[in-house]
Amino acid sequence: MSLTAQADLPAKERVSRWVNAHRKWLFAAPAMIFTAILIGFPIGWTIYLSLTDAKGSVRRPADFIGIENYIEVLGDVDRFWPAVLRTGVFTFGALAVELVAGMLIALLLWRPFKAQRWVRVAILLPFVATPVAIAMMWRLIFEPNIGFANQFLSWFGIPPQPWFSEPATTLPTLIFVDIWEFTPMIAIILLAGLTSLSDEPDEAARIDGANAWQRFWFVTLPLLRPVVLVAILLRSIDALKTFDLLYVVKGQGGGSFHEAETLNIYVYGLSFQYNDFGTASAVLIIFFLMILLIMWLLTFRGKGAKL
Repeated sequence: MSLTAQADLPAKERVSRWVNAHRKWLFAAPAMIFTAILIGFPIGWTIYLSLTDAKGSVRRPADFIGIENYIEVLGDVDRFWPAVLRTGVFTFGALAVELVAGMLIALLLWRPFKAQRWVRVAILLPFVATPVAIAMMWRLIFEPNIGFANQFLSWFGIPPQPWFSEPATTLPTLIFVDIWEFTPMIAIILLAGLTSLSDEPDEAARIDGANAWQRFWFVTLPLLRPVVLVAILLRSIDALKTFDLLYVVKGQGGGSFHEAETLNIYVYGLSFQYNDFGTASAVLIIFFLMILLIMWLLTFRGKGAKL
């Protein structure tokens, strides 16, 4: 219809046609606006606080100080950068083991066998419990004096281990607990991907004489690559945000020597122990940018990479 003909239409008809032409955006607009506000306002408020000297009472007037908080945080080699290192070690150490163990479990459950349903239920049990309950359970198991872990070692003549009591063993033990809890999550994601694969490529490779390892590495794994990337993406985000396990086991500050102080524990202490909201907000923004960078590397740069 020409512009002249459209102009001759009644206003109500023109509005009706415009709404009909843009209905998909109009229906989605309320949800999109709500989501934008829900995400944008907290981020915007945190950025504002990071540029002020907000501390003490929330009613205290905050003065604008620019990027001084960022300069202070980035120059903190005693707490901030060690917390960044611990966050990276905890996240990627746990993720690497969880990915390998989850793949092995998914391959085990891929083909039908007797009692397969019971095995699936048993493997999922760690993932069902709440993180706080799991943290309390493992805290009791690894208790140096009465914990079952040291009693078990004593049966084989192995001396008691400090577990959560020594800085050198705290972080590896926490990584072990995280692996125990979240490996089923990786396994379920990978199992869903395996069950969606066609059997034809595997059968063709089998006919060509490929062994089990060759079929997995050159056929199954490349086909499963998008699912693996999704599992890495979801689990890395979740591991970076870990707070409850660390706080329940070691408390504020991540222990007496900050041996378990990741960025989440560090920000919690700045906010609720020292009431330094400006510095805490600056740490959060830096942490947020780090996560965005990691997600960009996993999603966009990972598309062109080979496993």
